[in-house]
Amino acid sequence: MHSRPKVCRRLVAASAIGLAIGALAEGRAHASEKSARVRTSEPSAKTVEEMLQADTQALMDAVSSGSAAVWDRLLDARVTYVDENGSLLDRKSLIDGIKPLPPGVSGTIRVTEFRAAVHGDVAVTTHVDDEHETFHGHELRCRYRTTDTWQRTPGGWRLVGAQVLALRTDPPALEVDPDDLEEYTGRYALAPDVAYEIRLTDHGLEGQQTGKKPEPLKVEAGDVLFVPGKPRYRKVFLRDDLGEITGFAERREAWDLVYVKKP
Repeated sequence: MHSRPKVCRRLVAASAIGLAIGALAEGRAHASEKSARVRTSEPSAKTVEEMLQADTQALMDAVSSGSAAVWDRLLDARVTYVDENGSLLDRKSLIDGIKPLPPGVSGTIRVTEFRAAVHGDVAVTTHVDDEHETFHGHELRCRYRTTDTWQRTPGGWRLVGAQVLALRTDPPALEVDPDDLEEYTGRYALAPDVAYEIRLTDHGLEGQQTGKKPEPLKVEAGDVLFVPGKPRYRKVFLRDDLGEITGFAERREAWDLVYVKKP
């Protein structure tokens, strides 16, 4: 059999290449169109934020009503949850802990200041949970800053991680006669280069640490002072056997820095 002329072979090859290029281009066009349809069908970041806010509020409502089914539906099997006490809880512990409130106790939790950052199938949210509780006729209020991590699954968005912080506020301040505040004044030393001076002004007590600005001091209880805006700290004054002030412990939670009063 005679072979095809070279010109014919070139034309056939060129035609095959053209068909291949056309098919590839058409395939890419279809893929691009399909991808565009998928992107169009996906909810916007704003829609996801609204959905997650609604789910978060549902979780908080379930705490008040004792509905463990809501938590069972929205928690991922691998969830890691750190509560306001620093305890690490898994899915079973969380669901088992959702129970109706005991007699004499009622309350609501409202989700506020909600924000979400959506990154594809993962979203990080932060919110303040404003809790109002009635405890045997007495009103209580607590606020918590919570950061959650959600993941989109075939069954919907699921909570995979959370950390809760109890937001602190200043305690009520006592009104104290200026004459009774005088004994707290003086200079207190923590180290040779760190001291704290307490003075009595027309506005009450103020304190100043070496190299820092003056700050107001308020009385929480007998021998306990605090600085407004620093609810983690207390100044607990120390006395000797004769009742004379010898210094104060600057307490942050359970840890003390002891300042000694100088003559």
